[in-house]
Amino acid sequence: MTAAANPEEPAMTDDPVVTPEDGEQEFLSATNQAKSKYGRFNLAIIGGSGVGKSSLVNAVFGRDWAKTGKGLPVTRGVQYFHDETLGIWDVEGFEIGSSVPPREQLRAHLETIKTHPADTQIAVVWYCIKATDDRLTPADIEMIRELAADGLPVVLVLTKVDWSKNPITGARGVAKDLESFVEWLEEPVDENGEPLSIPYERVILTSTRDKHGKGKGHGLGELVAETLSLSPENEKDAFRIAQRLNLPWKREMARPIIAAASAAAGAAAAVPVPVADAAVLAPIQLGMMGRIAAIYDLDIKVMLSAGALAQLGVQITGQALARSFLKVIPVAGSVISAGVALSLTAATGEAWMRLCEQVHTGKIDPAKIGEAWGQFAPSVLDVGKKWAEQKVAKS
Repeated sequence: MTAAANPEEPAMTDDPVVTPEDGEQEFLSATNQAKSKYGRFNLAIIGGSGVGKSSLVNAVFGRDWAKTGKGLPVTRGVQYFHDETLGIWDVEGFEIGSSVPPREQLRAHLETIKTHPADTQIAVVWYCIKATDDRLTPADIEMIRELAADGLPVVLVLTKVDWSKNPITGARGVAKDLESFVEWLEEPVDENGEPLSIPYERVILTSTRDKHGKGKGHGLGELVAETLSLSPENEKDAFRIAQRLNLPWKREMARPIIAAASAAAGAAAAVPVPVADAAVLAPIQLGMMGRIAAIYDLDIKVMLSAGALAQLGVQITGQALARSFLKVIPVAGSVISAGVALSLTAATGEAWMRLCEQVHTGKIDPAKIGEAWGQFAPSVLDVGKKWAEQKVAKS
């Protein structure tokens, strides 16, 4: 960019001007608004030491609470771990040898939790039992009843399940003892054969690793789906954002944002603007990017400097791409029309969503997100496809 001869006057240039302050403000403002809108999902995990709670949280949410040290001791037997999008109430199981009955112990914990702010209150409970235990103790049953009495939906999670694979059918199975335990859980009876009330919503068998200590485990997708179904309506999106296993949920949330931004870009160019003025699209596109980043639970402020954000803003204004696009579609003319603006923004949104997904899943180093954008930036072909799609939609 050529420096201005007079410091009081702006430089004359065909390049869009997006200052670091403008880029950072548009992007971060949209991200913060989105995070505020979606809020935090709070999960309670109950189980004894060694049951695998930390591994379960890490596998589903990508948070290693044990290493981060962000726990807040609340009371004996209870800790609260949280960030902007996820809160975890870690509640120990019944303390053996205590003179206080299990229901009373848990009731005291629940009452303590209720004294905390509204955005920390429990939405769903995972009650964890190690699969090799093959049983629910009377204390477990009493605690599950107390949770249900408090109006909390409980998923009974059997952890550290060792699956075997049928060499002929390929079907997975479990040990006979565990199979019998699960059958009992479906229709529990007491020692006299009388029906027993254990008010959990569903039992799910899980493992966070295969028997060789590798892989992504089993049953986690079912656990995530069940947790979403039990979540309050106003917290479902927060859970979709916090979890890291179901990417289609995030795409479903991102695409309406892309559509809205594309429509806004089209409206901004209702009176066609010269290619040199393509920067008018930057605030719309930066806001779109910020909202999508929030859905993928990315803290872009930590990942990028203000200057890097501004550089992304310059790249996504689409000026260079618009010039190339107008060359291959002569009927578009020499200006950015509503259709061109819409197509550019839609293609940019899809590209940014794919990049966010790669960062979210750990395939791209967050520190290199600025460098990686060049690999994802929409091509002329991508924009042309969006152009063709909208033409077909109008016909």
